[in-house]
Amino acid sequence: MLNGRTVLERFPAGGPRGSWPAEEFAQARRLEGQHAEVVMDLSSDAFLVIVRDLTE
Repeated sequence: MLNGRTVLERFPAGGPRGSWPAEEFAQARRLEGQHAEVVMDLSSDAFLVIVRDLTE
């Protein structure tokens, strides 16, 4: 958990052009009922798919 967020998956920022694996993964989680979103982690140059802790 990171600042009230749970990281579900990490994806490198340098993916192939036209490919959005983090967005596709997040969309699949949203279809399952999770409130997944994609954020950029600049320190690791990666996209993170997260779920915020709604109890805070």
